[in-house]
Amino acid sequence: MFRKSFSNNRYNHKSRFHSFRRNNNGQKKNINISRYINTSQSETVESNISITHRFEDFPISDKLKQNIISHGYKVPTPIQDQAIMPILQGRDLVGIANTGTGKTAAFLIPLINKIIQNRTEKVLIIVPTRELAVQIDEELKAFAKFLNIYSVLCIGGASINRQISEIRRNPHLVIGTPGRLKDLIQRRMLNLATFKNIVLDEVDRMIDIGFIHDIRFIVSLLPKSRQSLFFSATVPQEVNGIVQSFLTNPVTISVKVQEIAEHIHQDVIRVKDKNEKIEKLNSMLRQSEFTKVLIFGRTKWGVERLSRSLKEKGFNADSIHGNKSQNQRLTVLSMFKQNRLQILVATDIAARGLDIVDVSHVINYDEPSTYTDYIHRIGRTGRAQKSGKAVTFVD
Repeated sequence: MFRKSFSNNRYNHKSRFHSFRRNNNGQKKNINISRYINTSQSETVESNISITHRFEDFPISDKLKQNIISHGYKVPTPIQDQAIMPILQGRDLVGIANTGTGKTAAFLIPLINKIIQNRTEKVLIIVPTRELAVQIDEELKAFAKFLNIYSVLCIGGASINRQISEIRRNPHLVIGTPGRLKDLIQRRMLNLATFKNIVLDEVDRMIDIGFIHDIRFIVSLLPKSRQSLFFSATVPQEVNGIVQSFLTNPVTISVKVQEIAEHIHQDVIRVKDKNEKIEKLNSMLRQSEFTKVLIFGRTKWGVERLSRSLKEKGFNADSIHGNKSQNQRLTVLSMFKQNRLQILVATDIAARGLDIVDVSHVINYDEPSTYTDYIHRIGRTGRAQKSGKAVTFVD
């Protein structure tokens, strides 16, 4: 059993041991290791939030309903159940929900319907990472199949000239990261005056990685009369400031029951040094239950070294990080999603928003910078009410 595999860590769950390390600013961090442990695991977890709608109940296009069903959606998740109607009604909205709860469909479905009703409607979707932007665009294409609705991805690591060409075709939706969007605006290639719908997704993460000024700049160029949608897993003070400044009388929906799903089993592994750490990792990965594993490292160089080391030992592994081109990152991510890779080693660019099916284990090879980062990392497993396991190395 999984529990027995880590019995040699000799960690006392009731102790007050803390892990001390430095953050990106060189300051010491203090993370209570007991927060990485959750021995109670439920194989089947039912949401205690009642669902009041079915997809066929929503006043949306019949063709859109068909695409929703074809995409495998049967019953709305709580955030979809509560958010779709207010968005259809034109309300501004703040949606707070745990990662992996279906936030993307919660805003895409009503916005697609809005475009079906009025082909002049334009939507701007801002996200923190390229990978999340690509995932939203893929989800959009599934919902908008045969509806003649077009989008453009505006992200770094890809040809800006091609993006400019696609923008000139007047797409209905622009999905992008703050840096690339700002670049296109400053080149006068993207005019936001006609965008009367904006979505900010994973806003807490955008603030974490320093995009707050870019967000404020972009939002300042939008029409004052618009529909603004805000989705996030957490709402720290800086995020609340943005909410107050750019939403008008918003509906606030929170379906966040707890920080971490009960069905993610969490544990720690104590190690003395780097040699013991890699040895224990190798031993774990050779166990049959580690079928689809996402390993998080702190730095781009560390992630690349670990990936190469695992490949040299015969593991089917690869990596994604900021030093790889966008095409390389998308190729590796696609292989992992399609189960052509057993192990994906990544920096925190893979910790937010990505919906990867059936990740059996998340391993924090390096501890996260904050507990919020930890929550998002391990949220890559145990998705769609399935069980998952998360392990964190500590020294």
